[in-house]
Amino acid sequence: MKVLVGVKRVVDYNVRIRVKPDGSGVLTDGVKMSMNPFDEIAVEEAIRLRERGVATELVAVSIGPQAVQEQLRTALAMGMDRAIHVDTAEALQPLEVAQVFKALAEQEQAQIVLLGKQAIDDDANQTGQMLAALWERPQATFASAIEINGNTARVTREVDAGLEVIEVDLPAVITTDLRLNEPRYVKLPEMMKAKKKPLDVKPAAELLGAGTPRLQLGTVRPPAARGAGIKVKSVEELVAELQNRGLI
Repeated sequence: MKVLVGVKRVVDYNVRIRVKPDGSGVLTDGVKMSMNPFDEIAVEEAIRLRERGVATELVAVSIGPQAVQEQLRTALAMGMDRAIHVDTAEALQPLEVAQVFKALAEQEQAQIVLLGKQAIDDDANQTGQMLAALWERPQATFASAIEINGNTARVTREVDAGLEVIEVDLPAVITTDLRLNEPRYVKLPEMMKAKKKPLDVKPAAELLGAGTPRLQLGTVRPPAARGAGIKVKSVEELVAELQNRGLI
């Protein structure tokens, strides 16, 4: 069973985001970049599937400029077998990313495509669902537990009301939630070994084809600064203040 795993390069979650002076995007020069935390969980789960004797080949995929190879090498050091760098200087939107993964899933004949449920830079939470629709395969989103039985995946999902257990036929798209696992720590020897693992580069145009982005970025603005708070002495005073501000 072959498992395809998405890996996105994002600004590290410990870094305070700053907007460019011209409002055209987020500052990334000199900023620490890391693997998207939800994708790191997807990589870990793929490795665990192989350790349980379910998966036979694990392929990490990342889309972007050459810099994304750093995160692919991290995935290889964690235990992925090989990696594919889809080379592009453009920031692809979720639909375009889904189209790329559909093409790769068909080329690689993947049985499972594991993706983080969302990326922490845009919080879109769209790629997995779009991929399932384009690929015409079942989807199991927000997975907190995954069991593979033959050609069926039993997935425990985190939903608003609690937990939901569903079964989907493979091939399928599965997106990972935070409580699925805790990714392993990568040691230096594994990082050195990862440099010898195969990493293929494919131009995005070969997988995506011609097309015009459906969304255009206008401006990026930081959130408004919070005003100073006040202290009230009683519930009555609190209610009166909220009424004066038109909040209730």
